[in-house]
Amino acid sequence: MERHVQRDGRIVDFDTPQQHSTSEGQSYGLFLALVHNDRATFARILQWTDANLAAGRLGERLPAWRWGRKPDGSWGVLDDNAASDSDLWIAYALLEAGRLWGETSYQALGRSVLSTAAREEVVLLPGLGGMLLPWPRAIAGGPLWRLNPSYLPLQLLRRFQHEDAQGPWREIADNTVRMLGAVAPHGFAPDWCAWAEKERAFTADPEKGTVGSYDAIRVYLWAGMLHAQDPARAPLLKSLHGPRTVLEQRRPLPEYVDTATGAARGTAPVGFAGALLPYLKAQGLQHPLAAQIALIRDRAPSPAQPALAPLPYYERMLLLFGQAWLDGRYAFGKGGQLLPNWRLLCPAAQLA
Repeated sequence: MERHVQRDGRIVDFDTPQQHSTSEGQSYGLFLALVHNDRATFARILQWTDANLAAGRLGERLPAWRWGRKPDGSWGVLDDNAASDSDLWIAYALLEAGRLWGETSYQALGRSVLSTAAREEVVLLPGLGGMLLPWPRAIAGGPLWRLNPSYLPLQLLRRFQHEDAQGPWREIADNTVRMLGAVAPHGFAPDWCAWAEKERAFTADPEKGTVGSYDAIRVYLWAGMLHAQDPARAPLLKSLHGPRTVLEQRRPLPEYVDTATGAARGTAPVGFAGALLPYLKAQGLQHPLAAQIALIRDRAPSPAQPALAPLPYYERMLLLFGQAWLDGRYAFGKGGQLLPNWRLLCPAAQLA
């Protein structure tokens, strides 16, 4: 990650024309810095995020999701709408940093971010109940409500249930399991879906359709990392059987799947293999797991293969999440709490 984390705490995606930073990237950086027990990097990422994405008022306002080079050559916010997945990860990282490091200021800020997200990004959908929107309610509306399944890691929702027992998080977790059972008829999660108020049912997204690819790959990652005693893990893994079936048949994982028909095309990039490591481990699928580990070893840059081109930001993040979990560097407790293993620290150059 040293290629992406700048000295000021900005995490850069160099593969975009604007060399942009996103609230997603900043939130993942906070989480991985906590996993690594790197307080200095955590503080730098948080400071940059607050100053540049939230105008110095993180906790009172949700961070803008995209920042980078503008058409006139200046740098700043490119889209000031919030992205709810990033907001949840920022709240989670702050709450857990406060708990693990004994930093009450982080805990207080985490509670504020969580409260703001609940107020601005959670809605009661007719016939369903509480659900997290991908963006603030101010820019969303019925009768068709767009949703992103990868924005809803259940371990975060479990942690928020504990932090905010009167909040909407338990209902959102239950509705997430219900959603994934409904929108994956062939075992593959879509990138996007929708809730139709008239039919009171989940349906295809009006813009993205039924494709499952770069967003949806995180759904399997989050499900695989759920605690073994979480009551949702078994039904989730049962609903999400598509990648398991493909890999057990020793076929390559596709890059794109039509989740309504099961039709597949393309070959998935190496980052997808990293995201599937916890998913395969959780199901005891030894041969598919070994095959994905071998694929990563052959395609990803490493000290043994330094000549390989650096992976794009997103693939690198997927690999860091999946490989670090598989290596036992962190886990999630039954209540969603982070369980880091700071005795197995990553090399410092991976993060900062």
